[in-house]
Amino acid sequence: MIEKKNINKVYFLFLFSHLVMWTLIPFFTNVNLPLDTIEALAWGSNLDWGFNKHPPLSAFAAELFYQIFGNQDWAFYLLSQIFVILAFIAIFKLANEFFGNLNFALFSIMLLEGIYFYNYTTPEFNVNVSQLPFWAFSILYTWRCIKYDKKKDFVILGLCLGLGFLSKYLFIYLIIGIKLLFIYLFINKKNKSYNFFIVGPIALIVVSPHLIWLVQNEFISVSYGLRRTGINDNFLNHIIFPINFFLKQIGILIPLFLMFMFLVKRVKIKKFFLDSKMIFLLFTFILPIFLIILTSLIFGVKIRTMWMTPFYLLSGIMLIQIFKRNINTNNLKKFYSIFLLLFFISPAIYAIVSLTNDFKRTDYPGKEIARLVQNKWDDNYYNEIKLVIGDEWYAGNLSYHLNSRPKWIIELKKNPMDLKESEGVIYTGNPKILKNICPGVYGTIKPVGYCMIGQR
Repeated sequence: MIEKKNINKVYFLFLFSHLVMWTLIPFFTNVNLPLDTIEALAWGSNLDWGFNKHPPLSAFAAELFYQIFGNQDWAFYLLSQIFVILAFIAIFKLANEFFGNLNFALFSIMLLEGIYFYNYTTPEFNVNVSQLPFWAFSILYTWRCIKYDKKKDFVILGLCLGLGFLSKYLFIYLIIGIKLLFIYLFINKKNKSYNFFIVGPIALIVVSPHLIWLVQNEFISVSYGLRRTGINDNFLNHIIFPINFFLKQIGILIPLFLMFMFLVKRVKIKKFFLDSKMIFLLFTFILPIFLIILTSLIFGVKIRTMWMTPFYLLSGIMLIQIFKRNINTNNLKKFYSIFLLLFFISPAIYAIVSLTNDFKRTDYPGKEIARLVQNKWDDNYYNEIKLVIGDEWYAGNLSYHLNSRPKWIIELKKNPMDLKESEGVIYTGNPKILKNICPGVYGTIKPVGYCMIGQR
């Protein structure tokens, strides 16, 4: 066991090392930012209360960092790790309040390094990563609401739930779990507080601008999410998709279970107590996972692996709660060894893959292409580029890398011939089509065509 006075040192060293390592390694090994990060930045260049694929919070966060740091790639790797670290902090605090044991709290976040959602995939800032702190803090403040019944905790919970929903719609699974937990406690008279009714209105106020946007835009992002699930009438999908999903989750959690095996003397449950803590974990951890499996089973939809990113934040706490009597407090050298192995091998693998594989999105020469486009623009026009049109990747990279930070839109709602030269527009798209309709200067950087319309 780590002495109490040293736990905070180890805790802060862990957080700092994770943040620095996962910020610097992708920065030095990647040529370009990942797809989802460029996508968030594209949305951020033209902020709205929603976008064609997702709600707006990831775009808000990316644009905030762009306004502070500009188009510096390291800043967006840092942004992603800040979201991860905030989630770790919330889990540590929850575990400490849960167990009253700082060592157990430390184990709870160290175990998360055994799940690649919290290390290998985190350099790509996206809607999955943006959920993490709100998911973790929502659970922390749910615990505090039940334990202390303070109005300020209910207000913070409402804010976290609202912001989480603005990150990704899948956050609704946690919201359902928390709501059912409060209903269960209220019905069973284990918690008679009416403060819970504060949470809903606070969360609704936070999400209301997005809900208005959804109505105005015919629920376009919801439709996108449904299409991504591959929903159809094939009966076999109701069986195949849930089984595949379940097997993938087992595979993802194997490193976590291996780590935990070195933390306990033996895996044996003498008695299983469904006490208040287990009830809490059942509603906030098990139920959201069960509901998403049930969704796949009932509707025959495909649950994509990365969608589960926030769902396992409580896995360390759950394992410790079940097996806390079996934790080996005398000899933890093997546990720390396997933790350090996973802690360093994951970024090492990331670096090797990044440096040896030349066919990834992160090898796209976005900065060089933006330079070539800017040079051609400067040769023909004197005004600034104010607008780029096209998909989030090709047009989004231009928006990010060009110094004028042009706004991005996915499609032009008027004929390119109607564009004013003073608008400073670059249209990206299919070169065969674009070449024939371009009223300005046309160029190609395979596989994309670029139509430039500016002021001579």
